[in-house]
Amino acid sequence: MAKWVYLFKEGKADMKNLLGGKGANLAEMTNLGLPIPQGFTVTTEACTDYYNNNKTISDEIKGQIFDALKILEEEQGKKFGDTENPLLVSVRSGARASMPGMMDTILNLGLNDVAVEGFAKKTGNSRFAYDSYRRFIQMFSDVVMEISKSKFERVLDEIKEKKGVHYDNELTAEDLKDVITQFKALYKEEKGTEFPQEPTEQLIEAVTAVFRSWDNPRAIYYRRMNDIPGDWGTAVNVQAMVFGNMGDTSGTGVAFTRNPSTGEAKIYGEYLINAQGEDVVAGIRTPQPITKLHEDMPEVFDEFMRIATLLEDHYKDMQDMEFTIEDKKLYFLQTRNGKRTAAAALKIACDLVDEGKITKEEAVKRIEAKSLDQLLHPAFDQVALKAAKPIGSALPASPGAAAGRVYFTADEAKEHHEKGERVVLVRLETSPEDIEGMHASEGILTVRGGMTSHAAVVARGMGTCCVSGCGDIKINEEAKYFTLGGETIKEGEYISLDGSTGKIYVGDLPTEEASISGNFDRLMQWADEIRTLKVRTNADTPEDAANAVKFGAEGIGLCRTEHMFFNEDRIPKIRKMILSKTVEAREAALEELIPFQKGDFKGIYEAMEGRPVTIRFLDPPLHEFVPTNEEDIKELAEDMGLTVEEVKATCDSLHEFNPMMGHRGCRLAVTYPEIAKMQTRAVMEAAIEVKNEKGYDIVPEIMIPLVGEKRELKFVKDVVVETAEKVIAEYGSDIKYMVGTMIEIPRACLLANEIAEEAEFFSFGTNDLTQMTFGFSRDDAGKFLDSYYSNKIYESDPFARLDQEGVGQLVQMAAEKGRATSPKLKLGICGEHGGDPSTIEFCHKVGLNYVSCSPYRVPIARLAAAQAVLNQAK
Repeated sequence: MAKWVYLFKEGKADMKNLLGGKGANLAEMTNLGLPIPQGFTVTTEACTDYYNNNKTISDEIKGQIFDALKILEEEQGKKFGDTENPLLVSVRSGARASMPGMMDTILNLGLNDVAVEGFAKKTGNSRFAYDSYRRFIQMFSDVVMEISKSKFERVLDEIKEKKGVHYDNELTAEDLKDVITQFKALYKEEKGTEFPQEPTEQLIEAVTAVFRSWDNPRAIYYRRMNDIPGDWGTAVNVQAMVFGNMGDTSGTGVAFTRNPSTGEAKIYGEYLINAQGEDVVAGIRTPQPITKLHEDMPEVFDEFMRIATLLEDHYKDMQDMEFTIEDKKLYFLQTRNGKRTAAAALKIACDLVDEGKITKEEAVKRIEAKSLDQLLHPAFDQVALKAAKPIGSALPASPGAAAGRVYFTADEAKEHHEKGERVVLVRLETSPEDIEGMHASEGILTVRGGMTSHAAVVARGMGTCCVSGCGDIKINEEAKYFTLGGETIKEGEYISLDGSTGKIYVGDLPTEEASISGNFDRLMQWADEIRTLKVRTNADTPEDAANAVKFGAEGIGLCRTEHMFFNEDRIPKIRKMILSKTVEAREAALEELIPFQKGDFKGIYEAMEGRPVTIRFLDPPLHEFVPTNEEDIKELAEDMGLTVEEVKATCDSLHEFNPMMGHRGCRLAVTYPEIAKMQTRAVMEAAIEVKNEKGYDIVPEIMIPLVGEKRELKFVKDVVVETAEKVIAEYGSDIKYMVGTMIEIPRACLLANEIAEEAEFFSFGTNDLTQMTFGFSRDDAGKFLDSYYSNKIYESDPFARLDQEGVGQLVQMAAEKGRATSPKLKLGICGEHGGDPSTIEFCHKVGLNYVSCSPYRVPIARLAAAQAVLNQAK
């Protein structure tokens, strides 16, 4: 018989895949002899079985849950469902990858109308007993029965108002009995049945709800954002309750062994007296800093610090710990490697190396490559910041600077972000349902919540600026405005947030780019020593090229020449070429473009200082360049001595039903070889002149796009070589150059061995290769991909993360076939995928020479390339 349930004492730290991160850590802490409320873990395999079994927990699994419960009853000396001295449990999810706030928790399970009376008598604390029961009803109704939490909050707020109190903990036992009566009435009204009284039924329903929550929309979204496979499933941890809400000698808190925002090696966290864990994380009351515990309960604080230090030393990483104090006795509920900002991650990794706890290689592996993005985000312009007057301040929960228009719901934030607006989400408190709106926002501002609230933890993980716990804000959600510091800010008006100081400003403060040094440079140096894959950038201007070099780019993998034609002094010339009826007229129009193209290329070659530059010849269809408004059409007609009708007729004739697969790429050069001649002359003249003027050793790399046939490449290559040789002879130069192709059509992958006979390098254009392999366009796929995610057909966006099974197979085949013909064939990738860590690891395995990505993703690619080496060496 399969083992579906493990007691904490049966597990180990290395059983993370089976027990989930939380379960494995609880087992490890139990083995270390720490004060852990005991319990058991229902495995991730049981979750998979639940989905395979038509979303039902099998009798075999239920049997093992009840067997483990019996052992827990014996250990605790209490009985589950007992009316005199009931065993109460918490039910928490725990996937193998940390997913904060994505899954659901239930506390105080096992209480019912009769047990609450016995519980009150046994503890001698009826206020505590009824408080525990009302919390359980609310959590169970929300998490298991999906009745909105806000409906219960409303009932609670009305009773607090009636009693003239501000906080939940000011309600008496009698008040709480009233709350329970109203909560149960609300449950009956919503569900048509009484609140369940049988504890075993409550438990199985709760375990089912955790399994079910693995596939709720916010969990699916979080997995897609963080590359977590859907078939991992989640474990469920059932743990004996300890109570932080028993009075003033009890409490609950969350703490980190180092500061998760800055990385400073100092305990960081907060706690609430007379509260349960959800109060701290949900941010309903603003908590006290952990250091104040030293004043409130010095012995507990000393014990806490001893265990926190032990855990960090054991796991050799910054720990995020949840704890409860029950009547001056300390319990740890969980520990995990803490989420942190990118700046903190770098500092912690470097400090741990300096402290001799980890190696440089371990430090490189620890940093999440994508998170480096946070360090490259802007800060406020210092002059503007000094002149600006803050209207309020609160907790600096996640660093960075954000300015945007105010919206009050996650849906509105997402909607306006999609319209191209910069958005700041302002909420009383955020919850997991807000994840998409948070992701769409430049910054997040909350009224409630501390530094470890949902908003703070999620924002830090996403690298989004967040200011939390601004209790002075008064929000009117109906009328869509808030007031702060004597100012009224309406929906759609600008505010600016400083996530590093917690200050809030009216208006749209300008920002400046981030500067990176210190720990960042150290880590990048370690990564560069390890990686074998080169990292280039996609850049079309000298400014982009210089920026990328600053971030460590070793060349340009894609310079798109068409972007150079859209300037207002050039577009008339390209239009003239398109409308010309003869080769001579086209050549004359193109001749006028040579100085512009050459000037652009010279600027790029100078910025790159001899580093390799791959220049892609004209790719888009010609209709993208023709005028569409009457004014421009008239001007072009006059310039060319044509009628408006003639110009319109030519423009209309360029219209294509499917331009992505139309007259573009190398097909343009086959029809109009004069375009390839002009571009070759511009490239070669620029390279020779910069080589002569600056002494750089330049080897131009000319890339012919969209090739699907060897003869097609040969035709265009012959035009390029003939022109290049002419220019070399004119200048009397000895410059070398290369002609290669962009592999972006499936047929080119299948015939790569033949194409390699003519190409000196391949660069995989995975944007088009993905479009052509899947048979849908990147521009249109967004309309239906959400349905594919929610129905679990695809787990990630194939345009953001390379489809390794399909498109990846074509890339691997082309690499192998190409190198079989030409062993020294240079291989790279230049699609958007070039900055995605999982794609970079794939490129390393397949044996590519380089990846190329946008300038701001260059550091991510450098780190991911080093991690690929380390992962392969495992």
